[in-house]
This record gives sequence, structure tokens and C-alpha cells, in this order.
Amino acid sequence: MNAKRVIVVGAGNAALCAALSAREQGAEVLVLERAGRTLRGGNTAFTAGAMRVAYNGVDDLRRLIPDLTDEEVATTDFGSYSTEDFLDDLARVTEYRTDPELSSVLVENSYPTLLWMREKGVRFIPIYGRQAFKVEGRFKFWGGLTVEVNGGGPGLVDYLVKSAEREGVEIEYDSHVTTLLTDDTGVTGVVVKHNGQTREQRADAVILASGGFQANAEWRTRYLGQSWDLAKVRGTMYNTGDGHRMAMEIGASPTGNWSGCHAVGWERNAPEFGDLAIGDNFQKHSYPFGIMINADGRRFLDEGADFRNYTYAKYGRRILEQPGQMAWQIFDQKVTHLLRDEYRIRQVTKVTASTLEALATKLEGVDPQGFLDEIRAYNAAVDTNTPFDPNVKDGRGTTGLAVRKTNWANTLDDGPFEAYQVTCGITFTFGGLRINNDAQVIDSNQVPIPGLFAAGEIVGGIFYFNYPGGSGLTNGSVFGRIAGQQAALAAR
Repeated sequence: MNAKRVIVVGAGNAALCAALSAREQGAEVLVLERAGRTLRGGNTAFTAGAMRVAYNGVDDLRRLIPDLTDEEVATTDFGSYSTEDFLDDLARVTEYRTDPELSSVLVENSYPTLLWMREKGVRFIPIYGRQAFKVEGRFKFWGGLTVEVNGGGPGLVDYLVKSAEREGVEIEYDSHVTTLLTDDTGVTGVVVKHNGQTREQRADAVILASGGFQANAEWRTRYLGQSWDLAKVRGTMYNTGDGHRMAMEIGASPTGNWSGCHAVGWERNAPEFGDLAIGDNFQKHSYPFGIMINADGRRFLDEGADFRNYTYAKYGRRILEQPGQMAWQIFDQKVTHLLRDEYRIRQVTKVTASTLEALATKLEGVDPQGFLDEIRAYNAAVDTNTPFDPNVKDGRGTTGLAVRKTNWANTLDDGPFEAYQVTCGITFTFGGLRINNDAQVIDSNQVPIPGLFAAGEIVGGIFYFNYPGGSGLTNGSVFGRIAGQQAALAAR
């Protein structure tokens, strides 16, 4: 019996996990990547590589991270993050709209999938630099996020590509899939344009892992709304919704939060699309320890509502809603040592001043008097009796303000002051294709389309309004692995 032939559309994390999984089942696998070799990897190449995973304690982490040292274990509180914790976080931040079956599959398979990835050569490390602060000689991880890929997103792509090539997966770059081929038996292949030549490529199954539609300005405005054409795209220029379009043209059912997306605070003067040389360092995610003000000089959100990784993916939208689609993040010397490395890159819009009055004149596009009035009111409202602790939600907030800060509130009075200008950076869109637990794409009659599977950002129904940091890559890996396995086993 001839081996099944599986085509995977895309070459990011979800796609490569799907390719490896299908190959593991004995299928012949062809990966078709729209980008050239140097820009391969989709949005995965632009991430920091954090992966949210359920684990029971340090022994579980040591299976994922075999080179975790005894000294690191002795000086670190890794805690635990149960499947119940993961599900609760996913439900809470999506306002309880996440699909209960898909989210259970995601969470319950998170740890086994990362173990499988490690077997495929992916190296994991603890996220010391961004998810743990040292207090009284010990590191403490917070926010349920402990594990990242060594080398970040680019490292993840490299690990998976090397594994795929080693295991006999064929990867074809500069190959733009434009159409799904179908007959009465289901999906039978794709139409692909490679180096200016269009051809049909037949297969027993096709897996769509081509990302969201965030790089399509027209679709952003159509589905997300006014001003979304003005957002910066954090990642690849190639995620333009072609996978969504092709699938829906043959009857696939759309589902999920089509008016929602993952969007963050992003360097105001970043380019239109992501820059692999900078990666995710255009993001500015230390806002919980300072304040954000708009062009009127006013705060407009609760910077300390929760740990950063539970709020950052929705705050880009709030910034986009402000006058001029921008904001300034303000910090004083009490917290500048806590700022993430991304604040120290050369490509940053930053101003400093020794006094607040001097700073007010340097904040481009901001009403100086409005800013000074806001700072005076804010400083007077801070509860200075509650100790500041960056490792926990410390309850150090404000009282009497129209926009309260509920944690990590410090007075801004210790110069010199630093300010960073940000806009909205869109990461990926939440609306996508409906799938079942086997990653089969479902049609408008709520039946699986034979031979068609999907994984990663193209899938709808899991994230709504927001998402817990690090769950996007895990989602892609889990459903990529399932899609590959099921596509290889599916008989038609």
C-alpha cells in the first residue's frame, strides 16, 4: 500500500509540528511555504518563544528541561500550573467564550506535546528574563508562564525545520498556495504558484496552517473595524487570510471572534510589518510598573489590572482607540531596573527628563498641562502604605481616580523620568475556521470536510478578546500534532 501524501500549507510552528506528526505516521509530507527561506516561519519567527504548559512541579519541568541545574532549582520557586489553572485562565481572559472541547484538548495535551517536541530536538529553558524577578535572593515565577524555547521564535523554527529535514519532510519555499482542489470525495490537493509557475499538487490530505489575516489591511478594516488599517503588523507580511478564503470558498464554516485579535503596545515608529532583525523587541510590556497616558495627558486603562501576560494582548486595541492611535508609557527611577530588555534597543522612541515639567514638554503630541494635572492627581491617589512587590498582585493601588490602578502603583516622583511612545501592534486575528477535536475542518452543515485539516492561528473558537500569554504557540503545536496524525491516518 502506498504511503499517504500530505500537504501542509505554511512553515511556522503549527505547520512544522503537523508535518513532523504526519511523517511520524509514515506519510509523505510536502510543506509549501509562501515566504522565501530567509523569511520562513510565519509569525513563529517573530515571537519570543514562550509556551504556556500545565505542569505539576519542578520534576515535570526537569523532564522538559533536562539541563535545569540543582542551583537553579534551589534558588527558584517554579511553583506548579495545573490543567485546572490553565483552563481557568483561558476561560477567564476570553470571558468564558472559549470552545470548551477545543480548550480542553489544548490544555490536556500541552505537556505531552512539549515533551514530544523535545524528543524532536526542541530545547526548552526557563523564562528567567521576563517571567521571574529576584526578591530576597530567590526567583519566583508568576502568571503561569515558565517555559520558553531556547533562541525564541527563530530558534523554534530552526529546531523544527532541522527535525523535519532530518526525517524526510520536503519543504518548498516561495510557494504560494492559492486554491484548494476538490471533488466529490473531498479535498484532493492544492493549486500553488512557485517561482512564477502555477501547478496543481495532489495529495490525500491538506493541512492549512497559514496563520491569521492580520497582514491584510482591507480585511482588518472589514472585520476588526475603524482604524485597524492603521495598526502595525508585528509579524510576517504573508499572513493575509488566503487559507481562510480558500477553505470558505469550498464551504468551510467560519467561527470565533472575527472582530477580535491579539494586539499589543508596539514601538510607535516601527515599520509596517515585522523586522526579523528586531523580532519582538518593538513590544513594550513593562507598563504594569508605570502609567500610560494619551494625547490629552490622561490615563485610559488600568495598567495593573493583572499580570502583564493576561492583559498585553488586549491593550493594543485600547491604544489604537486613543487620539492619534498612540500613547506614552512613563516610568521613574524606582522601577526602571525592572524594564524588560526591549526598552533598551536602539530603535525606540524614548525621551528622558530630570523633572516632570521638563518631561511634559518632550512628549510629542501630548497636552503638557493635561499630563501634569494627571500626574499630580495620580501621585496623590497612590496607596503608599502597601508594599510594592513585582512578583505578586500586590494590591498596591490608587483610590479616588476615574481610572483606577489596582496593583503595582508607585508615585512618579523619582527622576530622571523615562517615557516611551507606543502604538498598536497586531499579532494575529482570532476569527478562523471551525475544527473538531481531530483538527478536521468543519463545513457549514457542521460536517467534516474530507481531507482538510487546520491548526494554529487560522483556527477560530479558542481565543476571544484576549489570551493568556504563551498559549498561542502551544495551541499551534498541540493542534498541529493532532492535524498531522489525523491527516496521515485518514482514509478516503
